[in-house]
Amino acid sequence: MNERPAAISLAPVAAPRLQAMVFVRDRDSEGVIRQSLSDLAVADAEFISGGIDTAIATLAQRGSPRLLVVDITGVDEPTTRINALADVCEPGVGVVVVGDSNDIRLYRDLKQGGIAEYFFKPLVSNPLSTTFQTILTGGQVQRVSRTGKLIFVIGARGGNGATTIATNTARHLADNAMRRVLFVDLDLQFGDAALQFDAVPSHALREALEHPERVDDLFLQRAVTQITERLDLMAAQESLNQGISLNDEAIMTLLGNLVHRYRYVIVDLPFVLAPSLLRVLTLPSIMLIVSTATLAAARDVARWRQQIGPNTPERMTLHVLNKSGAHADLPLPEFIRAVGQPPDLIVAYEREIGLASNLGVAEIRKCANFQRSLAPLFRQLTGEGESVSHSFLRRLFG
Repeated sequence: MNERPAAISLAPVAAPRLQAMVFVRDRDSEGVIRQSLSDLAVADAEFISGGIDTAIATLAQRGSPRLLVVDITGVDEPTTRINALADVCEPGVGVVVVGDSNDIRLYRDLKQGGIAEYFFKPLVSNPLSTTFQTILTGGQVQRVSRTGKLIFVIGARGGNGATTIATNTARHLADNAMRRVLFVDLDLQFGDAALQFDAVPSHALREALEHPERVDDLFLQRAVTQITERLDLMAAQESLNQGISLNDEAIMTLLGNLVHRYRYVIVDLPFVLAPSLLRVLTLPSIMLIVSTATLAAARDVARWRQQIGPNTPERMTLHVLNKSGAHADLPLPEFIRAVGQPPDLIVAYEREIGLASNLGVAEIRKCANFQRSLAPLFRQLTGEGESVSHSFLRRLFG
């Protein structure tokens, strides 16, 4: 795949984030909310007739606003529907719920779940305006910790297929799970993610790592490459004679900014760089260790598991055995003995997958067996099948 600068120049620019979206059923409530937003000089509020089910269907196809108002009037299981809403919302949303029930238990359930506020009808303008202003200005109501999931992907050794699995996972989360995803390739000189996505890298990632405090919404609009409507890329291709030094503090600051803007931040971490960034690996995250079944890979997987330590409520390590059954692999029982425990996921070797991976994500997504092999990983990352009783905060922000 050759670089095609013209293609990147034609990439669509992400639409500005709406300040407010309102989903209500009745005209009286709509009128009060309109007045409250008008008093705050909010000019880009969008009103859509309908309740929380309409909100879920709409936000599954569109980006989320800063302020979201949803109506649960007449809904039999409102907390269940709020959990479903969480699956399609992006981090950083201030959610205000309105309804017809003056039930303190419902109020407590919604508040404990992480919503900003609940108001029962008939609505009153002044308390609404106060809550809206607090959310839109980043005040106290919005200080619940709302972050996306951070996923590190590291190959136990070079050539294990870590980047292929990482890029394919990103496309699935964006295209199939309808989540907003950012892919960050931290190999600034030899990274393959831009090639996999058929995109042209820039120098923006290096600038962000040198000055992470400058990363804001305006910077991201200029710095990221939009791959699809919900998938963005930060990747570089720095000169081979350029001295590059990455440090924990800069990366942690950058990632801290990014997880507040995306549902998933997937970081392709070079195995030669990872040992110098052990503080980064202590961040709340999911770590995917990708290996083949060679003796050297088994040794390195065991060493990484020992370094990272056991799973905790904030950090989880998953081992993906890739290209299982390839020539020169250890038999699976011997590989498991060498690692000390079985892999969490096994992807069988197929010549078709190897050929497709050379052509990028678009081709490898056509490999049905590869997609089926990764399906358990996708379910793990999205929380598919979890109990709906999990709180709004946990479901939305991991």
